[in-house]
Amino acid sequence: MAIVEATDGVKLYAERYPDGESASGLPIVFSCAYSTTHANWRSQVEPLVAAGHRVALWDYRGHGRSEVPAEIGAYTMEQVVSDLGRVIDWVAGDGRCVLAGLSFGGLASLHFAVAHPERVAGLMVVGSGPGFKNPEAAQGWKERSEKTADYIESRGMEAFVTGKAAPTCIGNDPELPAARVAADGIRVQDPAGVARFGRHVSGLALSVIDELPGIEAPCLIVVGADDKAFLRAGEVMHAKMPRSRHELIPGAGHIVNIEAAERFNGLMVEFIEEVAHGEKARSR
Repeated sequence: MAIVEATDGVKLYAERYPDGESASGLPIVFSCAYSTTHANWRSQVEPLVAAGHRVALWDYRGHGRSEVPAEIGAYTMEQVVSDLGRVIDWVAGDGRCVLAGLSFGGLASLHFAVAHPERVAGLMVVGSGPGFKNPEAAQGWKERSEKTADYIESRGMEAFVTGKAAPTCIGNDPELPAARVAADGIRVQDPAGVARFGRHVSGLALSVIDELPGIEAPCLIVVGADDKAFLRAGEVMHAKMPRSRHELIPGAGHIVNIEAAERFNGLMVEFIEEVAHGEKARSR
């Protein structure tokens, strides 16, 4: 585990596997869904390390074990992209990596790929979308995000992770070991930090839809077949991104990496092996 310092001094929590700067292999940086933590990705670490890759997990500002800034101005998408860049530098040096993100994490990864394409070898966008271009849709999302932030502030993280929001943060089966690990990470967060992030970053869902055709990195788009809110978004991204592959996982909802871990991990390792092969060919 480590603390990675952001450009504005905020301390970000991160983990690297295998630990040690001398580790080789293609790095993969996982970004979590809004309101969740690095612990949501625990099930993906072992198969990637076993395949010879490097893995980094991290918590957004206001989330998990990262610092919780009090200033509203500290919560912007631009700053989150910058924070992600600091984590990439920590795990990959000046090299390229694969960015994997679920829900808001997918959107943040897309924003980084648009801003810094030279650092991105590949993308995994999971249960996510490119943001809202339609003003009415954007306003509706913002209003729902405000209600979620209000609930988190008034009721706390324990109520959030055990209530109606549970399927969107730990999956549809809370008794799965990975779901329990994810829930433990979520319930100890500072509600104020998570709410600020929701209102001023994830709730705005700034769009990159017009930039998708220019993303040249290969992209694996994964959606749980029961994740109705993101089925159309997955199709749109696949249609617009020139090097994308679209996979639906039957019987899984939003937290597909926990609900269908075996199938998800198989697709993930296969895709990253393909990207790693392409990176080796590129460097020759």
